[in-house]
Amino acid sequence: MKRMRLLAAALAVVATVLVAPAGGASAAPQRLGTAGYCPNANGVTVVVDYQGLGFATEIRCAPGDQATGLAALENAGFVVTGTDRWGKAFICRINGQPTPAAEPCKNTPPASAYWSYWHAPNGGSWTYSQSGATARKPPLGSFEGWSFSQNAGPTTNPPPRVAPVRP
Repeated sequence: MKRMRLLAAALAVVATVLVAPAGGASAAPQRLGTAGYCPNANGVTVVVDYQGLGFATEIRCAPGDQATGLAALENAGFVVTGTDRWGKAFICRINGQPTPAAEPCKNTPPASAYWSYWHAPNGGSWTYSQSGATARKPPLGSFEGWSFSQNAGPTTNPPPRVAPVRP
């Protein structure tokens, strides 16, 4: 019985060490991925073009094989908010944009203001994705693009303004 209590206490200490964040509870979360283009074909380059939202286009690398477009977006270091109703099946915000005042993210974002999803091979052209980010697996070395589409229709959504070419 004493052995069981000692074992339970030891396991509790190990669990606390494994779960507690390094540096205490106030430690900032580490941003995944790396800034800029993936240096080679061993990753997926992710481009987020805020278009009319007033922010600079961000380019980050999700290293290694990515299971889905959503995984690439998050593994590149972007913070993603889905909708209350559909979760991340519908991307509502990327890095907090558009703001909650502009879009409450309760249901599917409107067709007149949403994050359009694009993909391209290195050196190719952007193609509007016919499947959602949770259903598409980006090939190694490819580009994933997100462009905020505002006041555009299904045939006039703007692709990202960065060419999908690794420097």
